[in-house]
Amino acid sequence: MNVFLTILLAVQILAALGMIGLILVQHGKGADAGAAFGGGAGSATLFGATGGANFLSRTTAVLAGVFLVCTLALAYFGNLRSAPSTGSVLESVQVPAAPADPVQQIPGTNGATGAVLATPAAPAAPAASGAGQIPAK
Repeated sequence: MNVFLTILLAVQILAALGMIGLILVQHGKGADAGAAFGGGAGSATLFGATGGANFLSRTTAVLAGVFLVCTLALAYFGNLRSAPSTGSVLESVQVPAAPADPVQQIPGTNGATGAVLATPAAPAAPAASGAGQIPAK
């Protein structure tokens, strides 16, 4: 199913890019009015005087249909996945079992006897504090 959705998404992206390219290549409605008064040669175009408009508009319509079908199919198949549970997220969390001896949870203690293990010496305080560095008046 994932391969089908990936192929469908690729076809949709290609149809969208094709539509963008074809729409940018087409002339606007104002270009036809200018050609009626002698502004456009028509014979210098790739598809002839009117063939380009029909070919490009039909191809754009076909790509728009492909894009619409792909969008509907992706929406339909995307909703077929199993729905998540309606319960709380915290209900699905697995809590680790607590140790039998609560002293084992305290860092720096021996779990069997509860004795405090040797702790490293605290670092020495700096020689001068910030208040000592302020000059007096």
